Amino acid sequence: MATADLRAELSCSICMDIYTDPVTLRCGHNFCRVCITTTWDHQEEGEYTCPECMHKFRRRPDLKRNLRLCNIAEAFTQKQEAVDKIICTYCGFPAVKSCLHCKTSMCDNHLRTHDRSVEHTIIPPTVFGRERQCSIHKKFLVYYCTEDTVCICASCRLGGEHRGHLVVSLDEAWVKKKEKLRNVMEKLTSKREETERRAQRLQECKNEVQDKAAGVTIWVASLFRDIRRQLEDLEKRVVSEISRQEEQVLLPVSDLIQQLEVKTDELSRKMRHIEELCNKTDPVTFLQQPDKGDLYDTQDGDNEDRERHDKQVHDVGNLDEGFISEILRTGLSEIIRYVNVWIYMKEPTDVLLDVSTAGNDLHISGDLKTVSWSRVNQNRPETPERFQSNQVLSTRSFSSGRHYWEVEMSKSGWCEVGMCYPSIDRKGDQSDIGYNNKSWCLCRWINNQYLVIHDSEGIQLPHNISCDRVRIYLDYEAGQLSFYALCDPIRHLHTFTAAFTEPLHAVLCVWRDCSIKISGVLTNYNV
Repeated sequence: MATADLRAELSCSICMDIYTDPVTLRCGHNFCRVCITTTWDHQEEGEYTCPECMHKFRRRPDLKRNLRLCNIAEAFTQKQEAVDKIICTYCGFPAVKSCLHCKTSMCDNHLRTHDRSVEHTIIPPTVFGRERQCSIHKKFLVYYCTEDTVCICASCRLGGEHRGHLVVSLDEAWVKKKEKLRNVMEKLTSKREETERRAQRLQECKNEVQDKAAGVTIWVASLFRDIRRQLEDLEKRVVSEISRQEEQVLLPVSDLIQQLEVKTDELSRKMRHIEELCNKTDPVTFLQQPDKGDLYDTQDGDNEDRERHDKQVHDVGNLDEGFISEILRTGLSEIIRYVNVWIYMKEPTDVLLDVSTAGNDLHISGDLKTVSWSRVNQNRPETPERFQSNQVLSTRSFSSGRHYWEVEMSKSGWCEVGMCYPSIDRKGDQSDIGYNNKSWCLCRWINNQYLVIHDSEGIQLPHNISCDRVRIYLDYEAGQLSFYALCDPIRHLHTFTAAFTEPLHAVLCVWRDCSIKISGVLTNYNV
């Protein structure tokens, strides 16, 4: 009966079988891991309940293994399997006990009629073989000597070499040793789980390093690709300038050469005529040959021609190597600055919008990352900080260091991004970014035309740019504010140079049906 009660306690209420990998819920009930997992898989999300007490959980609970119950269930299962293999000596039904005196195994019915005298020692069902007999006294092993850690018979205990030793029954020794092994098992299990967690953390670290290495490799490849492109563009500019100067310098030289070639042809003509005269053998014919007026003119104007020629040769210019070097130096400096931006500024600066400065025709998203033109007046309270125009500042300011942030503009329409001093006017025409000496902006208007504006002076950028993502880079100490189009390859749009005298805020401006989203996420630009 006790065995049946124990089996009931060790049975899962879902599968009605002995626990397999039991887990405990917060309500205290235990289930097989597979059983409770399968049960919850068929329940609606947010409606997870305990099959025993119907306790509800707001979210799916984490399953914690009940190690002690797992050990008890496994021990019970192993014992039952062993017991089930031993049958009653009298009827063939499964045995529940064995008698050492009679060397028989009995079921419940035959155990009730069995002799209960002291000599008949009843033990759990077992198989009687030589391994259970004392090698000296040929009696069954019924005790365990804790000092010598061996199983002994009754004669060994009373008169043998184990007399006076601390002796316990086999069952007691068995239970204690199993408990000791279970404790060791718990410690080993805990160590194994800790080792697995360490291995998992190391694997995660390995994966993170591998992912980062792959990303950095792509980033470096992209950077070198852009550097090569910029170097090729710079080479083309320098070579083009050299060709232009060469053409400019050689044009007068070509004219001089042409003039000298004409004079050379004239002299050659005279020389041929004289040679023909000198070759005549008849004196009469020779002397009667009419003379041409310029035939004997060998000196007239020679000095003047020589002086004029020398002056023209002296006036011939040369390549302006200083200007060529300046183009090369400026181009290389720009490339170096570009490399510094991407090497030292890999992580974007977080920028949030300040609603207290936003004009009433602007809608600011809940995450303070997006500004869009609104058809409905927002009716925000009038304060000295609020713009009357469609502009909004960032919450934070920048008074030192290098920073960059990125924006994504709507596909079309009039948008402006830039930076300004906090002392910028909030009302009137002087409050518009770019139209005062306290702000610098990049403006995108119709047909994807871009221009940069500062203190009401605008510079039209060449070429249309079919790119909606822009990076704004600030080097406060160097006094540089740069704009880049995040297309492939990345294009430098413009760099403002100034001696900043106040902290700078990011500023956004949108007009009808436009929006700008601040994005710090690095996408496929790999920089």
